[in-house]
Amino acid sequence: MNSIDIDVGGTFTDLVLNFRDKTLIKKVPTTPYDLSVCFSRVIEEGAGALGLKIDELLPSVDMIRYSTTIAMNRLIERKGPRLALITTEGHEDVVLIGRGAQWIDGTRVAERRNLAIQKKPDPLIPRELIVGVKERVDSRGDVIRPLDEKNVREQVRYLVSKGARGFVVSLLWGFLNPVHERRVKEIIRDEYKEFHIGYMPVVLAGQVVGKLGEYERTLAAILDAYLQRSMQIELSAMWDKLRERGYKKPLLMIQSSGGIAEVFRTSASRTFNSGPVSGLMGAHHVAQSLGYQNVVMTDMGGTSFDVGLVVKDSVRSYDFRPIIDRWMVGITMIKTLSIGAGGGSIASVDRLLQNRVQVGPRSAGSMPGPACFNLGGTEPTVTDADVVLGYVNPEYYFGGKMRLDKNRAIAAVRDKIAKPLGISVEEGAAIIRKIVNGNMASAIMKEVHLRGYSPEEFILFVGGGAGPTHAEGFKGDIPKTVMFPFSPVFCAYGSSTMDIMHVYETSKKLTLMTPGDQQVTNDYAAYNSTVESLLKQAHKDLVADGLDPAKAVFVLELDMLYGGQFHVKRALSPRLSIASADDVRAICDAFNKEFSEAFSPFVVNPEGGTFIESFILKAIVATPKVHLPKLPLEKSDPSGARKGERQAYWPDAKGYCATPTFTYESLRSGNVVEGPAIIEGQYTTMVVPPSMRFSIDERGLGILEG
Repeated sequence: MNSIDIDVGGTFTDLVLNFRDKTLIKKVPTTPYDLSVCFSRVIEEGAGALGLKIDELLPSVDMIRYSTTIAMNRLIERKGPRLALITTEGHEDVVLIGRGAQWIDGTRVAERRNLAIQKKPDPLIPRELIVGVKERVDSRGDVIRPLDEKNVREQVRYLVSKGARGFVVSLLWGFLNPVHERRVKEIIRDEYKEFHIGYMPVVLAGQVVGKLGEYERTLAAILDAYLQRSMQIELSAMWDKLRERGYKKPLLMIQSSGGIAEVFRTSASRTFNSGPVSGLMGAHHVAQSLGYQNVVMTDMGGTSFDVGLVVKDSVRSYDFRPIIDRWMVGITMIKTLSIGAGGGSIASVDRLLQNRVQVGPRSAGSMPGPACFNLGGTEPTVTDADVVLGYVNPEYYFGGKMRLDKNRAIAAVRDKIAKPLGISVEEGAAIIRKIVNGNMASAIMKEVHLRGYSPEEFILFVGGGAGPTHAEGFKGDIPKTVMFPFSPVFCAYGSSTMDIMHVYETSKKLTLMTPGDQQVTNDYAAYNSTVESLLKQAHKDLVADGLDPAKAVFVLELDMLYGGQFHVKRALSPRLSIASADDVRAICDAFNKEFSEAFSPFVVNPEGGTFIESFILKAIVATPKVHLPKLPLEKSDPSGARKGERQAYWPDAKGYCATPTFTYESLRSGNVVEGPAIIEGQYTTMVVPPSMRFSIDERGLGILEG
């Protein structure tokens, strides 16, 4: 299958092109002013490498998969439309009151410690644009107060007079019985029709998140409405350019749930964090082929450093409290951690903290970029430090397509770091590198230790353009580090391994085992009818996407808990339907096992009763995948890839030393490079310290050990 996978990051846009048994990788600088520009440019680069024009390539492509930071960027910029919220009368202040954690949701640890500056996030919808309407549906889905349609029309007209240009409708228990939410939308459409110039989008919270949690459901709907227009503009421009150039197949978006879906069936909030998630899914695919059970996946790009875990051959670890920016949402998001540490992370001296050097989270991005890019940036960044220390070759950055200005890197580090601290430029650059490496190592240790594991149990996978340059500094106690020919574009590679997947969620409280006597339920109909309803919805959507439901695999997960508990744990159900007590016990046993592994065997409490809170159905259609080749091992001598040598700074030597350099693409399976050494690839550089060695295994992967 011919496929294109694109990941748009804050600094670079990456491409993996699989075409007629060839796999190519390309990178171009991201164009934040118009993402459709870098999107087209990176495809043109891929086509050119095949000796084709883009118009010749695209008609032969079967699938384009796309992950992006559009949602994240637009939310940070606060450039969304002026929205209004319609809710049940008496509940207008729910999203403003929030929860106690709203003060710190989405903040960094350093910010949480500084209580003096803590404040709630500014709401995306101001109080004057939040109204309540006369209606009420109870927790069983029964209408106990009919919708007052005259009141709805009055409130809608009031909101428009206040400047509303879009509506979010979130009524109490609207997911359980959507009759009132749907009628409110019909009234808005009647007042402001689709063919009018003043047409305004309407988002129903019950359709965005179909399960319990009024607060999270409403916030997810607000975020969808807030991001919808900007994403629509960006994606429409891309879609139009693809169609004009002959592409006839669907454009698929990566989702934070770990699957992909057609752009017309993807809500904005579900694309958030799609880049790191695709990288983690790619790590899972590679780990399976290599036989690794536990993997730490890392991706160090230009703006951020992302961490995710594959544990016991599974990525089924979801955010306990999924947060987008500063808001808790009720959608399914695979757990990853992102911190502001990348090649473009800016270093500064904090005078208030006794001249302590800080690196990130501010980033120079792609424009103006680090000082050495010579595009107007003056702040010292991690990339500038790497250039000063001799790790990055200014003449061969980006395969020689970008020439870096070492003098500007030296000036930035000297003026902003070295002079204020009274140290040499080299020492200043070494401090920047040490701090950013320490920040990334801490992020890895936090993820591993908080899950109850030891670093020695894991293999480290390194992705991102800057990852191989810094892996030796952030690997910590992890014994084995693996780098890939596609490390610089690992997230784009990851999306090429992902299956088409739709996720359906609904809340339904069921008792599986009663407290005390642990009697098994015999109410099989409630369980089965809930699953059948989700299956019917999944079949409908798959057919609409042009997919055969018979080829789909359906996976059921359940949000479950023991009696007396408040928070749920998601478990994989071994049964899509139940017909006997043994089926029920099998589900309970699976939950007990996952609960004990996630927390402790000593807190498993079936005596308190076992309950279901929500059903989550995944409809998965497999896609063809590219597998790593197996290569014959050659001699260990790497001299055939020897490029020369240059001066590089090694902390243990406390100065510069003549260091051998190698060309990564010229290394062969079986070659071993002893440190100190620098290995230069087209889109990245591997740094091998004196105490380590770098080898190429039979899969063509780089192994850093020592």
